[in-house]
Amino acid sequence: MTRIATAILSVHDKTGLADFAASLHRSGIALISTGGTARELRKAGLPVTEVAELTGCGELLGGRVKTLHPAVHAGILARRDLAGDMATLEEKGIRPIDLVVVNLYPFIERTAGPLPLEAALEEIDIGGVTLLRAAAKNFPHVATVSDPADYPGLLQELSDGHGHLGLKTRLRLARKAFAATARYDLHIAGYLDRVALSGDTPAAPAPPEGLPEVMTLSLCKHKGLRYGENPHQQAALYTVGEHPAGGWAAITQLHGKELSYNNYLDMDSAWRLASEYTQPVCAIIKHTNPCGLAIGPAGATEAFRRALACDPVSAFGSVIAFNCPITLDCAQEIGRLFVEVLVAPGFEPGALQWLERKRDLRLIRRAPDGSGDPWRCRSIDGALLVQEPDRPALPASDLKIVTGRPPDSTQTDDLLFAWKCVKHVKSNAIVVARTGQLLGVGAGQTSRVDSARIALGKGVFPTAGAVLASDAFIPFRDTVDLAAAAGIAAIIQTGGSVRDPEVIAAANEAGIAMVFTGHRHFCH
Repeated sequence: MTRIATAILSVHDKTGLADFAASLHRSGIALISTGGTARELRKAGLPVTEVAELTGCGELLGGRVKTLHPAVHAGILARRDLAGDMATLEEKGIRPIDLVVVNLYPFIERTAGPLPLEAALEEIDIGGVTLLRAAAKNFPHVATVSDPADYPGLLQELSDGHGHLGLKTRLRLARKAFAATARYDLHIAGYLDRVALSGDTPAAPAPPEGLPEVMTLSLCKHKGLRYGENPHQQAALYTVGEHPAGGWAAITQLHGKELSYNNYLDMDSAWRLASEYTQPVCAIIKHTNPCGLAIGPAGATEAFRRALACDPVSAFGSVIAFNCPITLDCAQEIGRLFVEVLVAPGFEPGALQWLERKRDLRLIRRAPDGSGDPWRCRSIDGALLVQEPDRPALPASDLKIVTGRPPDSTQTDDLLFAWKCVKHVKSNAIVVARTGQLLGVGAGQTSRVDSARIALGKGVFPTAGAVLASDAFIPFRDTVDLAAAAGIAAIIQTGGSVRDPEVIAAANEAGIAMVFTGHRHFCH
């Protein structure tokens, strides 16, 4: 086991650097460093050897070349148990380097927002990545530290081991270093995928067009979950990237027990549905399908009451999302119902304290960060299915009226409300709605007419004068006949069936207004 005698430090993130380096110095470890890091160490009163003194060559190309030199990398890569390697170091007068402390230029963070391409390229770390990879490759003899969070544990082991680090620790640090450089390179590759060319000039990155030939995903374990879909299944939440700016990794859990895999799926479904609307809205989700949805012009309390009225039985044990802050009176209403998770952008004074009386209720604050993923991914056996999100907006002007009677303005509003909702219901999907309120849902049936029977048969509200939305074309008139018998006034559907004339004729016979959208909303 090699004793740590010499360390090279070159870090962008200088968190804890001075204290860490001071402890190394007190342990008799010689310090080598590069420009900015060396200045920080000298400011702390520590003796440090500049890399330029080792290499006999100052920084080149405005700092692009600092540590890329045999005097550095031979000292890192030499195998201490190989006589030939050590003889080469002695012959060339190269000092062995036993500890490499490096963290990288913040390419990922800097390119998260607008940044000129030229500036982005300068954020690509070359020397740091090379140092980490060299040290991690030689982990049987050299230790690699890529994360300031590892400083305290490393110092403790050095103290306990009288200047030595165990092989198990060096292997763990090497794994972490290679994972860090892999994530780093994946982000760079993803960034360059978005760089376009204008003649011979590279342009700033734009949102991705189409699906890339190679998808560069860097998944980092954010947290373990209580369990998967069932208690005997392990599960964890992974994020795309190490420091996500938004999404479910950026939420704040204010109260309640640990979240499970199913909780996250239902939260995502509820939040996506609630986020479709600009007016205050409440979405109640059970097993990723809506069982309640309503707009509340007067605010959160009205939205919740109207949403709950759709199907109060199914709402038991649900996940609820609001697109507006929760007020105290709304919290008091929710408190009467058993709810698994409640998600909102905020909780007004008193609301949080009231809801915290329910010990197991998970309270989640999520900012409306607009963090839409460029792709939607789902794993299947040995592969990953990837698609664009289903985001097509549908203005009223794009509706194609196909019946003799057009919908009036109120019905048009209801049709658009229902169309946004049906997008979030498992296909075959039918929803019934009126005045910004969901009245019935038929989800996931193998026959569209069965979904219609379920949606129309909820029985909580009369359906006369309501509208019906179908997530795809209606293939037979039977669904229209059921709608007519229930008093449905207007239908929105995709259109495009070979039996469209038959279906339209059924609507005309019943005096139902029907509009086509031209695109479907399958949700599997």
